[in-house]
Amino acid sequence: MDVPCVRVPREEGEATRSRLADADLIDDGYEITVEDGSLYIPVTDSEAVPDDLEVVRRSADERETQTTPADLLGFDPSYERLGKAVLLDEDDGDRAREIADAVLESDLPVETVLNKASKVKGETRVRDWELLTGADTEVVHREYGCEFALDVAEVYFSPRLATERHRVAQQVESGERAFDMFAGVGPFVVPFAKRGAECVGVDINPDAIAYLRENARRNGVEDRVTAICADVRTLVSTRADADEDTTQVRDTKGPDYENWADRIVMNLPHSADEFLETAVAIAGDDCVVHYYDIQHEDDPFGPGERAIRAVAEPEYDVSVETRRTVRSYAPHELNVCLDVRLERSSA
Repeated sequence: MDVPCVRVPREEGEATRSRLADADLIDDGYEITVEDGSLYIPVTDSEAVPDDLEVVRRSADERETQTTPADLLGFDPSYERLGKAVLLDEDDGDRAREIADAVLESDLPVETVLNKASKVKGETRVRDWELLTGADTEVVHREYGCEFALDVAEVYFSPRLATERHRVAQQVESGERAFDMFAGVGPFVVPFAKRGAECVGVDINPDAIAYLRENARRNGVEDRVTAICADVRTLVSTRADADEDTTQVRDTKGPDYENWADRIVMNLPHSADEFLETAVAIAGDDCVVHYYDIQHEDDPFGPGERAIRAVAEPEYDVSVETRRTVRSYAPHELNVCLDVRLERSSA
């Protein structure tokens, strides 16, 4: 069967294999082969392979099937993988434990199984977990060559957004100044910094900021990452402040981030519109904003675009460069992203 494979010289094979494994791109259903001095590594998503690697289609032998949880259960359970942890969302406690036992008995490289015990709650967007097996709720997750330590009980993190984060990171150029307004443990900030950007990550959750600093160190980019624990709205003055003749409590210990950023990430889809005044204050003369939203499928992009224009114009010329559906969020609701360029108006 023809499958997409990364082709590299044999002497570069192990380094490339490790790189693809870190990005969770290797297709374990097929064998890695050697032919005429080249190594062929099957991959799951050819579009996600870094641009400096060559992808070809060729015949590959299927690997001997490993034992999966579905083989042991007789049904295909729903779960997410996060590092060496499996995350369940089961209302039935007995079914959750049955799945946990099958996961551990299978060939999955898993040490911890957790079941969701609450919905996401509070301004830090964390949830409660039931620890079915394993030592604790801390994991180490790898995606696209970056490593992230985190505690799922203390911080918000979604492995489902890895492809979207990679899409945005691929746009970043060395020397950019990038600002993540809701940075979490750094899944945008760290890959941005690895591409040579100077990054600021802000989050209201002190545990997330502690992990962001740790993850910057883990990935060797601590010199390009500034992590700030704050409500991002306290870091700059906005036009609304001036209009209302009020004074916000600002972070006087740090630098001034007004008119600072070449790129801004606003991944708080339920309420990002509440932070648009701050985003515009942070934006430099030519800035790309990645604005995440959740809207009804009948008009998923319109509300976000109208909100951005209402705040940014006429100070900025606003152009939408990308309208992208990230995933289905709920029946008839979509999680979307608008890549919006703000160019300061000369008028």
